Amino acid sequence: MSKYLLWLLLILLVLFRQISTRPVYNDGDRVRITTRVSSEPVRYEYSQRLSQEGLIIYLPKYPEITYGDTIIIEGVVDLPAGRQGELKNPVLIEKDESVSLLYRLRSRLLKVYQENLSGEHAALVSGVTLGSKGDISTEFWDKLKVTGTAHVVVASGFNVALVANFLINALIIFFPRRKAVFLAISGIWFYSILSGFDAPIVRAAIMGTIAFSAVALGRLSYAWRGLFLSVFLMLIVRPDWFSDLGFILSFVATASLMLFERRIYKRVGFLPKIVREDFSTSLAAQIGVAPILFVSFGQFNLLSPIINALILWTIAPMTIIGMVGGIIGLFIPFFGRLILFVTYPLTSWFITIVQLFGQS
Repeated sequence: MSKYLLWLLLILLVLFRQISTRPVYNDGDRVRITTRVSSEPVRYEYSQRLSQEGLIIYLPKYPEITYGDTIIIEGVVDLPAGRQGELKNPVLIEKDESVSLLYRLRSRLLKVYQENLSGEHAALVSGVTLGSKGDISTEFWDKLKVTGTAHVVVASGFNVALVANFLINALIIFFPRRKAVFLAISGIWFYSILSGFDAPIVRAAIMGTIAFSAVALGRLSYAWRGLFLSVFLMLIVRPDWFSDLGFILSFVATASLMLFERRIYKRVGFLPKIVREDFSTSLAAQIGVAPILFVSFGQFNLLSPIINALILWTIAPMTIIGMVGGIIGLFIPFFGRLILFVTYPLTSWFITIVQLFGQS
């Protein structure tokens, strides 16, 4: 009985936090918002899009706003029926860049990618490695949405799940299961720190730490309890994550992998092993995230599971090579560049597949 009381208490706390912390806006209100940017803006040809304090905000492309900046914005609230509110005619009053060591490290790593890789290759490595989507061109972003692969770049939780799965499968070859799990979890948190502790990555790291360790240790029931416990605790701390797409995708992707991945893997035994793992992972995650992606981006490609299976195998090695090359590039630029060049076959394959299937 006591365990049910705990879950009931958690649910009530989440509801209380949702009600007590929700911003109250009226249509037509002129507001001034002071906030720290919690996720890197999406940049278009002439503008940049933020989602802060429950409102969508479009600002001119310059000055560029980055993750971690503190901004003050004024505008008029527009509350269209059935859609998220928007701040009309926003004016950027002030922008202060973060002086945090982690933010500066993240910024320097992004600069390393931009200086040593070209165009979409640099943008792709920045996206899958650090969750940065600011350098992705509008044209390529549209193709990512058409092919149903945008979540690979913007939903860092999905990438963390893939990286964790890759690390556990690789490390278990050389170490006992429990030690491999510990090392994989350490790798997840190192990845999170290296990524500047972006909110979606932190959420996914917490979920992954609980869920993947329990699954790897053969305790699936504890994995589900841990997954829901982490979700409730995070929503109590940060109620605004309840409507955050990254949070939703992190939870759903992890749950879908836990629920469907092994079952699908057993049923596609006719596929070559090198393809079977990525296909089962992709299809398992797509079962959960496809409806969300359709609602969020307005489209869904029926070939998306196949397209994802063709490219997902590149994500984990691209992330690891990107991290190693970026860190070494900070201290020894020449060797960092050589390592980053190894990503070109991976990024070229990814971009070619997206371009091939992304014709709308």
